[in-house]
Amino acid sequence: MFKIACLFSGGKDSVFSAFWAMFSGWDPTLVTIKPEPYSMMFHHPNVEWTKLQAKAMRLPHVFMETKGKDELRVLEETIGNLHVDGIVAGALDSEYQRQRIEQIGENLGLPTYNPLWRKREGLYSEVMEYFETYFTAVSAQGMGKELLGKRFELQKGDIHPFLEGGEGETFVADAPFFEKRIEIEGWNIEWDGVRGTAEIKNARLVEK
Repeated sequence: MFKIACLFSGGKDSVFSAFWAMFSGWDPTLVTIKPEPYSMMFHHPNVEWTKLQAKAMRLPHVFMETKGKDELRVLEETIGNLHVDGIVAGALDSEYQRQRIEQIGENLGLPTYNPLWRKREGLYSEVMEYFETYFTAVSAQGMGKELLGKRFELQKGDIHPFLEGGEGETFVADAPFFEKRIEIEGWNIEWDGVRGTAEIKNARLVEK
């Protein structure tokens, strides 16, 4: 079976990419990098809870924490040690992210796949309707504290509808291919007047 490393933050894009890989008949290993806050490459809020998502999806999971500017080196070394046949990422519209993932693939001699690249409609929008997704960070004009910890909705206006420009981040608590649902037991909300985060207080897997 075609084995791939699926970059996995726990947000809607990476969950969809894992679904896409499984739907393609591939064998994904989820790879989560916990960066320092405000990384331009990786999602930060709530990545510790990706372990529950991996259990809900019954997929192997590798979790790595990074410091400073070594996040891409750590990611490349981690993928290199997995002996996979390719890399799947959830980049939607960020050339910065796509180019760096492709460079890692080139360094390792692996093909890279971005199933969501520049897609704003179609299958992704349809599948998103079946995800139980929450806002975990917002940082754009017009997106306020009231969204944090609430169910995700497509955005309108100048904001990318799927938040690819860094306007916000998400966490998926359930999807049709999760064997169990993640029950979130409260949020810690932080808001500085411009941007904010919703950190999960506690969560557990429950039967659907």
